[in-house]
Amino acid sequence: MEDRIYLINLYDYYGDLLTTKQKEYFESYYFDNLSLGEISENTSVSRNAIHKQLKEVKDLLEHYEEILKLYNKKIKINDIIKDIDKDIKEQIEELI
Repeated sequence: MEDRIYLINLYDYYGDLLTTKQKEYFESYYFDNLSLGEISENTSVSRNAIHKQLKEVKDLLEHYEEILKLYNKKIKINDIIKDIDKDIKEQIEELI
């Protein structure tokens, strides 16, 4: 479950860097909770091809995070601001 949430968070950051098909498969699998078979039926693409694309998307998202570290930086910022004054915290959260 944690891996799923992590990938969805990475998708929020880097999803625009994926192809249209990759986004479609990812969203169908992770957001719509469709099985590989259901996605396969809906897109007329083999189940194996869907699986391969989802694996590639996972690898790409993790690669982008490894290089850019946007999600990791957000976590660190949230850790830092959790103990800050409420008004200042709200202002910082609006910026990120």
